[in-house]
Amino acid sequence: MRTVLRASLRTHTRRYISAAVAVVIGVSFIVVTSLLSDATRAGLVAGVEVPYRGADVVVTDVDADEAARIVDRAERDGDSAAVLGWTPQKVRVGDRLFEDRTDVGGIAADPDLRWQLLREGRLPDGPGEVVADVNAVKGRDVAIGDSVEIGTGRSSVEATLVGLVDTPSASIGAQLYLTWPDLRGLDSDLWVDSVAYAGPGSSSLAGTLPAGATVQPRDEFVEDRQAELTKEVNVLAILLLVFAAIALFVSVLVIANTFSILFAQRARDFALLRCVGATRRQILRSVRVEAVALGIVSATLGLLVGTGLGYGLVALAKGALPSGSMAFPTPSLRWYAGALVVGVLVTVVAAWLPTRRVVRINPLAALRPDDSTSVHTGAGRLRVLLGVAAVAVGVGLLALSISASNAVAMVLGGVTSFSGVLLFGPVLVPALIRAVGGLLGRVAGAPLRLATENAVRNPRRTAATTASLLVGVTLTTAVLVGLASSRSAVNEDLDRDHPVDLTLTGTDAPLAADVVDRVQAVPGVSSAVALDGAVGSISGAGRMPLVAPSGTDGVTRGAPGMATPRPGDIWLPDDLLDGLSSGGRVTVRVDGRSAELRVRGGSGWGEAAVVAPTTLARLTTTPATWAVWVRADDGADAEDLGGDLDAVAQSADADLVNSLRERSWVTLQLDILTATVVTLLGIAVVIALIGIGNTLGLSVLERGRENALLRALGLTRRQLRATLAAEALLLSVVATVLGTVIGVAFAWVAVQALVQRAVDAAPVVLPWGQLAAVIVVAGVAGLVSALLPARRAARVTPAAGLSLD
Repeated sequence: MRTVLRASLRTHTRRYISAAVAVVIGVSFIVVTSLLSDATRAGLVAGVEVPYRGADVVVTDVDADEAARIVDRAERDGDSAAVLGWTPQKVRVGDRLFEDRTDVGGIAADPDLRWQLLREGRLPDGPGEVVADVNAVKGRDVAIGDSVEIGTGRSSVEATLVGLVDTPSASIGAQLYLTWPDLRGLDSDLWVDSVAYAGPGSSSLAGTLPAGATVQPRDEFVEDRQAELTKEVNVLAILLLVFAAIALFVSVLVIANTFSILFAQRARDFALLRCVGATRRQILRSVRVEAVALGIVSATLGLLVGTGLGYGLVALAKGALPSGSMAFPTPSLRWYAGALVVGVLVTVVAAWLPTRRVVRINPLAALRPDDSTSVHTGAGRLRVLLGVAAVAVGVGLLALSISASNAVAMVLGGVTSFSGVLLFGPVLVPALIRAVGGLLGRVAGAPLRLATENAVRNPRRTAATTASLLVGVTLTTAVLVGLASSRSAVNEDLDRDHPVDLTLTGTDAPLAADVVDRVQAVPGVSSAVALDGAVGSISGAGRMPLVAPSGTDGVTRGAPGMATPRPGDIWLPDDLLDGLSSGGRVTVRVDGRSAELRVRGGSGWGEAAVVAPTTLARLTTTPATWAVWVRADDGADAEDLGGDLDAVAQSADADLVNSLRERSWVTLQLDILTATVVTLLGIAVVIALIGIGNTLGLSVLERGRENALLRALGLTRRQLRATLAAEALLLSVVATVLGTVIGVAFAWVAVQALVQRAVDAAPVVLPWGQLAAVIVVAGVAGLVSALLPARRAARVTPAAGLSLD
């Protein structure tokens, strides 16, 4: 059998190359997926993970006293701990009041646990030194070397400002940072978010804490915290699950389809070997050895190709996103081992199953054409029944995923139902090709009619050829529709919760007349508008400014109701409603006048109540500027712009509310996800194109005698090329239409199961232009994939073709 194997390698080199290409792209796709997933995780948790990068575990649900005991234990045991939290304090810089309520946090003694980024000066070396957030001191005439008094009374801290830092984690950032001894010495309640702990003692820390405290490994804590910020939707887990399922499914499909065609071509060879005396065991052993060798070599090459391609794609994604949004990934041994095992195992199984089927039947029967895909045979009926059952089970799992918002059920349902479609592909695809070919055959002429007959002659070969493109189109459509729907839903949610990017509101007196001009002069401000108002007393809510919006269309985002309030309504910030309820009524008094107004609630426009201009005119005859609403430029940095406008607000005795920070964080998450998914999608499309070209080339090679016979009967080379091109176009059109329908259905399920969990009433948005581009690209790809096989087939003379085996 070794002689037969060497002869087969020499004679059918092209077949082995096609099989090796299938294994390489399948394995490399898994590796690329692992690298992209790791890079995406780093980007999604970047803002959350920063304070914990040097920690082994994170402790939560502890108070300040317990946090102090954890720090003391770490010092005693030679470990490190950093308390993440803050306390509001009155702060004076020199002889000037900095702010009545300044958030003061701690900075770790261990450099590995320090997460603040030094921008100027140096970090504290010990007690009596403090650093400030660089954006917090903008416009405040604060410089390194100034003396700082934090707190009041005997427990106040006298320190020297030694540096300016940037705080990339806005969720637990502060304006000033003290060393732990100074922070703990302040006479006030310290709000503790968490404690980062590093060192050997982290393994036994949980046993020393009181009931109720939680100790989590750093990565687990970061993932949970990121899920909290995305409304309990664990994007990381879902992303990894979906990516892994796609990678595994596509890789198995590409390899299996290629080998199904490859070994269908070799069925006659195996039957002839049986006729001349080879035993079943000899043939099976030969195929196993051949498949293992091919699988190991090709899978190893796939690991190398996937690594290079993965790092290249991550570099492209990093270049398209803001700095620090993604990090270069760390290769995972588990993913690499899994990719290698999948490549070798699937190769062996894909080669062994068709061979086992051939050697189990009579050699003379194996020499006859295979009609197992016909629905009139037992095998054909079983395939159809299995396909229907798989689709039914898959649809049931998809329905379960919608009702339970379960990502695992969604992935399993998608894979199962799609596998069902592939199972009765030999029945479904030829039927669709007959329908399309019948509609166009009368217009296009003989080549298309002949192409239609060729395409449906071998249903299994036809289904295998379209499978790769069907996967690519389904993935493309589902991703495009899913991304469009998610972005639309999230943007609507952001517009509702954060309709104004930044707001300045007067505290004790109206704003100066030049505040709007000063705001508009700040780099990054797109537009700003002043709102007239007055200070009023609201029953149940206390005193606060009331403003009336006018000419705010270019400032607000979306169409928020508070931008055009109805007469008789008053919009109150949610955090100021207290015991009030939306729809209730309150009495508003301004300058001796009063009005009873209906309460509406909302957020994202600052700290003032909003009423209609006519309502304000009823309450006061001397309105003044009490607020400024600001629209930021697209791409403006939320922290830098907030710091610049905070300097303006401080000089104008106003409070600043920065809603752009939340919007920017969510938008960055979407950008990272989009860049990663589109990159993965590009790989899937390339694999689909290679797959259809690979399988189409093998099918043309299998029909060498058929094509030669057609040439002998009078078909010209040009007509043969046109016939093969028309066949490829038919396959592409059918796969594209079917994949588009399935992809839209999968996207609808994903929106219902996942997106609506985070955003209520999320609509399904169909990007018609992008979907049309997918159809055009798929059609062109089908034609391109047929060029080389058609040219090769046309160059073979009829006499040489008829002599092919």
